Amino acid sequence: MVGMPTKNIIFTGGGSGGHVIPAVTLIKALKEQGEYDIIYVGGSGIEKEIISEISIPYFSILTGKLRRYFSFKNLLDIFKVGIGVVQSLLLLLRFNKKNTLVFSTGGFVSIPVVLAAKILGKTIYIHEQTSRVGLANKIASKLAAKVFISFEESKNYFPVGKTFFSGYPLRDECFTPITSSFSVRGVEIKDINRPILFVTGGGNGSQLINNLIRENLPELLRDYFIVHQVGKNFIGEYLKLEQENYHPVPFIKNNMISYFKAASIVISRAGAGTVSELIALRKRSIFIPLKIAQKNEQYHNAQEAQNQLGSEILSEDRLRDLDLPSFLKKFLGSSTREIKGGDEIRAKDKIISEIDGFFKV
Repeated sequence: MVGMPTKNIIFTGGGSGGHVIPAVTLIKALKEQGEYDIIYVGGSGIEKEIISEISIPYFSILTGKLRRYFSFKNLLDIFKVGIGVVQSLLLLLRFNKKNTLVFSTGGFVSIPVVLAAKILGKTIYIHEQTSRVGLANKIASKLAAKVFISFEESKNYFPVGKTFFSGYPLRDECFTPITSSFSVRGVEIKDINRPILFVTGGGNGSQLINNLIRENLPELLRDYFIVHQVGKNFIGEYLKLEQENYHPVPFIKNNMISYFKAASIVISRAGAGTVSELIALRKRSIFIPLKIAQKNEQYHNAQEAQNQLGSEILSEDRLRDLDLPSFLKKFLGSSTREIKGGDEIRAKDKIISEIDGFFKV
């Protein structure tokens, strides 16, 4: 039919918000062009919840966790991946249009989709968010036509001829002013007359970081207005602590950037997306890398912010004896580091240009 989209893209990726947010940024930009037919293939996890907000068809498949070590669970998970490949094959055959690109942002759920795409001869692009490479993208890179990376040092982990430094595709909100109507738990941001401390342990929360704030809460409340993303599993107990200058929230879906902008200081895990966004916002940040992250990737992500912005990195072990109020006071009193804007601001446009180029061939 005349006027219908002729450019077809299947996005996949999930397991954590960090794999999904870059896809959402790209999907929104492609939808604005009005000539793309887009679907998303994921699991039943957080990716399904996030993608539901942008009104594109979503299809769930089964998958298993990929482990770099021996476990009897690997046997069951290989079976799950096999089922996921069959599901993906059937889905791709339903969506079997001539001009189709498969774009993966990583995570375990992407593997069946990428394998099915290769079997059917589809072109595959992937984007790696971290400075250290996830296992799913490491596998997918061998099947992909192009690999986009967020950090220059990631080039060491991918085939040279098809790896391109794009940067991290930041959300558009990073480059727009904070709205005057933004509020925190019903409190207008313009009415807060003390430094705002924003704390997040990621979409699922972190008991370790939650405990750190809880233990230091009385002293912190003397100086800060605190917004604390505690995670859905912890919100019940932390709502009991809510008061005028302390507001726990379970999960922030849509306006995370507004919280970042409003904050005087951010305490956070060091997922690639969070680090990239805080660098772009020039935000004073303290990172607590997840100790069990594969290849210690969160520590290396945080190092990027430390090198560029002067951010602090606290190991989980150091939290046991940390005097957080004194540490914050010293950190806020230190000088900031001036940095120039990097390629991150153009990352989305670079990737979109490559996608457009695929359909022009």
